[in-house]
Amino acid sequence: MDIQIASLCDFAADYQGKLVVTGVFDTLAARALPVVHPHCALALRFCFTPEDSGRHKLSITIIDEDGVALDPNNMPIEPEFDVALPNNVPFLTRNLILNLQGLRFPKAGIYSVDIGCDGEVMSRIPLRIVQVNAEGKPV
Repeated sequence: MDIQIASLCDFAADYQGKLVVTGVFDTLAARALPVVHPHCALALRFCFTPEDSGRHKLSITIIDEDGVALDPNNMPIEPEFDVALPNNVPFLTRNLILNLQGLRFPKAGIYSVDIGCDGEVMSRIPLRIVQVNAEGKPV
């Protein structure tokens, strides 16, 4: 199993197996903290091979610099899924889009979106929260 794409973005969609991603970002600027980001999406594209057949458990958690979940009551998000490839198919790709609303960041700093499968972290997307003044310069 391979994660080909893992991005935070403004919008993502799956159109007949094609992943459409708009507005990829890694930094959010806020005039005041805590800040609530109204809407974003986590866009993932997986590539599976016959060796990946079977049941798996995905894990998605947004953590702060100390490894504490952004929302301990709702994270990690842990969906389970089955992988089954037809005979003589060397690989199979699937897109996964999670729309995230109302993410609350209590302080400036480095956060990350950790994506794991079956207990192993497969990808870590960094996210920086920066406090800025009215002119957009860091405080």
